[in-house]
Amino acid sequence: MVCIASIRDFIVRATTLRGFSPSKLGHFRVRVCGRDLDVGPAAYFSHSRRRFRTMPVIKMTVDSGTGSSHLPVTGPVQMPLRDAIFENEDACYGCGASKSEYRRLSYGYLSFRGKRPTMEDFYDIKTRRIEGRTVSLFGVFDGHGGSRAAEYLKDNLFENLLNHPKFMTDTKLAIRETYRKTDSDFLSELDVTRDDGSTACAVILVGDQLYVANVGDSRAVISKGGKEIPLSEDHKPNRSDERKRIEDAGGIVIWTGTWRVGGVLAMSRAFGNRMLKQFVVAEPDIKEEVIDDELELLVLATDGIWDALPNEDAISLARTEEPKVAARRLSELAFSRGSADNITCIVVRFHHDETNDAVVPGSSPSSTENDSWTS
Repeated sequence: MVCIASIRDFIVRATTLRGFSPSKLGHFRVRVCGRDLDVGPAAYFSHSRRRFRTMPVIKMTVDSGTGSSHLPVTGPVQMPLRDAIFENEDACYGCGASKSEYRRLSYGYLSFRGKRPTMEDFYDIKTRRIEGRTVSLFGVFDGHGGSRAAEYLKDNLFENLLNHPKFMTDTKLAIRETYRKTDSDFLSELDVTRDDGSTACAVILVGDQLYVANVGDSRAVISKGGKEIPLSEDHKPNRSDERKRIEDAGGIVIWTGTWRVGGVLAMSRAFGNRMLKQFVVAEPDIKEEVIDDELELLVLATDGIWDALPNEDAISLARTEEPKVAARRLSELAFSRGSADNITCIVVRFHHDETNDAVVPGSSPSSTENDSWTS
């Protein structure tokens, strides 16, 4: 006798262990013993509520933001999370807070595996002093089809940008050229048998200018003058401008439970994705804001947050808490509302009335080097 529920569970386990995201795969149908069996996000959600085994010790690399020195931190990340919403604290791949040494801002962050069995989110945070001006960079990278692309961006994107000869004089040009070069470099190094990709949403602060450079469906939202303002727009295949661009290049957009490029990818721009590169480009949309007294805070996160929280909810919550607590509470809320993806969130608060930029204990971090979960 064949148990249909067991077969569905087996299929879900097989797809998730292969590194697929249910939110990006959509539904599919299998015929078993004369019956049509639907497998998709609902089946995955039921499966993913089960408790996974404890992860091994995590090794984090911390970037002090003042040079190339790195402090290794080993051991599970200790972080009390209320109401046991996060069943396994070791699934937290990074959390913490700091205040910029040079800029009057503070930030908190959390990166969490969530309901998925593997971790494909990465993040990077850097603060530097260049030519007498303060430079701060915050980025989140959400991988799909594997973690290699997101990890590559964490290791290389900001370093490439900081080394661009026109970074300080023509920042927008430097961003565009760096995104293209980093994508090309990754594809040249990628094993031809692999075809993973990643989003990249980066916030670059240079002097009194704030730039957001987005590729994919991660997102940045600010609170300015008491209003919630999105500084990125998700790159989805069903956006009229994105669909036209794809079709003009010879591609197609197909509905398979959600809109997908070629029936495969549920976003229209990404790093990597060699087989779809003609249509899925790494050309960033760039928005610019002036950093003035009205700029209160910034929330930068992967779609593990935004799939469950509208922009206004995220900003409203972040206004009421210090950055580290806000990042944790946003992650808790998204998780409790059913987010089935990895969750990475950075909250930045601007302090315009302070004159003392002393560093809060704890350095400005780069994302964890350990990107995999093993049973």
